[in-house]
Amino acid sequence: MTSKLEQDILSRRTFAIISHPDAGKTTITEKLLLFGGAIRDAGTVKGKKTGKFATSDWMEIEKQRGISVTSSVMQFDYLGNRVNILDTPGHQDFSEDTYRTLMAVDSAVMVVDAAKGIEAQTLKLFKVCRLRGIPIFTFINKLDRQGKEPLELIEELEEVLGINAYPMNWPIGMGKEFLGIYDRYNKRIEQFRTDESERFLPIDEDGELAVEHPMKVTSYYTQAMDDIMLLNEAGNDFSEEKIRRGELTPVFFGSALTNFGVQTFLETYLQFAPAPQPRLTEDEQFIDPVEHNELSGFIFKIQANMNPAHRDRIAFVRIVSGKFERGMNVTLSRTNKSFKVTQSTQFLADDRETVDEAVAGDIIGLYDTGTYQIGDTIVGGKKPFQFEKLPQFTPELFMRVTAKNVMKSKQFHKGILQLVQEGAIQYYKTLHTEEVILGAVGQLQFEVFEHRMKNEYNVEVQMQPIGSKIARWIENEEDVKESMHSTRSMLVKDRFDNLVFLFENEFAMRWFSEKNEDIKLYSLL
Repeated sequence: MTSKLEQDILSRRTFAIISHPDAGKTTITEKLLLFGGAIRDAGTVKGKKTGKFATSDWMEIEKQRGISVTSSVMQFDYLGNRVNILDTPGHQDFSEDTYRTLMAVDSAVMVVDAAKGIEAQTLKLFKVCRLRGIPIFTFINKLDRQGKEPLELIEELEEVLGINAYPMNWPIGMGKEFLGIYDRYNKRIEQFRTDESERFLPIDEDGELAVEHPMKVTSYYTQAMDDIMLLNEAGNDFSEEKIRRGELTPVFFGSALTNFGVQTFLETYLQFAPAPQPRLTEDEQFIDPVEHNELSGFIFKIQANMNPAHRDRIAFVRIVSGKFERGMNVTLSRTNKSFKVTQSTQFLADDRETVDEAVAGDIIGLYDTGTYQIGDTIVGGKKPFQFEKLPQFTPELFMRVTAKNVMKSKQFHKGILQLVQEGAIQYYKTLHTEEVILGAVGQLQFEVFEHRMKNEYNVEVQMQPIGSKIARWIENEEDVKESMHSTRSMLVKDRFDNLVFLFENEFAMRWFSEKNEDIKLYSLL
């Protein structure tokens, strides 16, 4: 491998931003892009009246609701690093999309609201990161508003999440009395709302403010100094190794909305975040980004209609090893078919540009005419292999779906099949009548589906809830008889034509299993 390629790979930093809705995740993404020069003017998610919307929220429904429901991919250069950010959906109904996105990153940035602390969705996503051993960096946001005591927040991080924390900086005051942060790592004080020339104040060998300043006589400064003494004496030691193993989270305080502490966070993050990491194949081999010099990557997301005018679909690929060059031949491991990739793209939300080259760690989009599935592996070498499977969830809510206008049945089926391939909703059909049933993890996914069918495919749909069901797949399909179908154990097919039972409840499933002991049922995640 050429040293230039190795340097390029080692300069990549690919991370996802995770949080509970409203913690400020999309806002911090905007500010990071601002530093990277990728955008000139950061909009906030809530900026509906001004017509300024967050760059990473490109879909119409996201602009209307002020929430992220898809995972955006953005890229910029900063201090010699190529940064790939994946802004994930915060809403719990879209956790499946987020889970898969977390398979495509090397580290995660967890955004916590200083007033609310650790919330349910943050906890859920954090557990996935821990499961995968992903290093986690924490940004405690909204310091310009009144929130919980900083020591209480650190304690909550450690107790609720079960991870050791090391505060890289510490707030001096909060809310209206927020004066700035004491930067433990860079050994300086960063002032809030001040001229650029006075932004940083030095601290002396004893850790005290080294210059005369009005801040010194405030109770907030005294309190911060007491807290820092406590952290120095009784807090966790800083350990780069523990950060890399996901056992210690560096904690940064700041305010994304006022763009305070974000640059300090970004520069420190780039120092300690891991370069592209090896990935496991189905036969338990590790593919190293640097040592494996042939292209390999996997598809973790498919998005339809990123440009509604062109009805296009994009397959998002995380490059694991080697180098991608537009026009090269790749092999799709699932089908063992080779083809030339001529259309490839990189993103800044809905702005995209053709990409001619990309290396391990980068995320690229390939135009998809129905070739790809989520979880597919592509390789540039002669020996195809498959990366480990991506998680798929068992849906809990189900809807019977029909087109309001029978004349639009062609668009109806086309729209459903395209949106289903994105992975947020799952497709089933009844055995003989072939009625369409959709399954999802959360209600919001149905609302987004209905909205997109109308806006992107010009099809109005009727949705009839059939309630929550327990979906179970069958290991030994050949032993299933149609007579096993009933109102309490509905037999349907999924989009791959596998048989699936939809049980009314736990009791119905147990009753079925007792009556049919030879049928082996299993669930997805």
